[in-house]
Amino acid sequence: MSSSEVIGLEAQEARLVLPRFTYEDAWALGTLLVSLARERKAPVAIDVRRGAQQLFHCALPGSSADNDAWIDRKRRVVERYGESSFLVGARFRAKGTTFEASSRLDPDRYAAHGGSFPIGVEGAGVIGSVTVSGLPQAEDHALVVEALERLLSAYGADAG
Repeated sequence: MSSSEVIGLEAQEARLVLPRFTYEDAWALGTLLVSLARERKAPVAIDVRRGAQQLFHCALPGSSADNDAWIDRKRRVVERYGESSFLVGARFRAKGTTFEASSRLDPDRYAAHGGSFPIGVEGAGVIGSVTVSGLPQAEDHALVVEALERLLSAYGADAG
């Protein structure tokens, strides 16, 4: 991954900051992800958290306990770095290495693969994460981004 792709992912994260994030918003985000995944027949597991509290979890047909383990590993990267698991992995690749080779973190506990995204709130910073596992990493990441974009648009529609 090139430095321009890293810059694009950084811009994406800066753009996807929410005005708030309530229990109802967690439900809306989780159910939106379920709807998008079902439309695509995507065999994914979905996890939404605020801090350490799991607010939403769903496993769709075709997913397995392995996806839950991947969710935990990707989410830990977001918690540690405050950035999406895809961006963290991209930063290492842009430097000509890998997260596994250079992070000094246990690969059984951390995975810088796409699919976990920080939930950022205006004026508060990163307060949680949303994670999808079951597709190739770029597709996991894209599914989460699409859902966050739709949620952010819904906030705008509520204001107008």
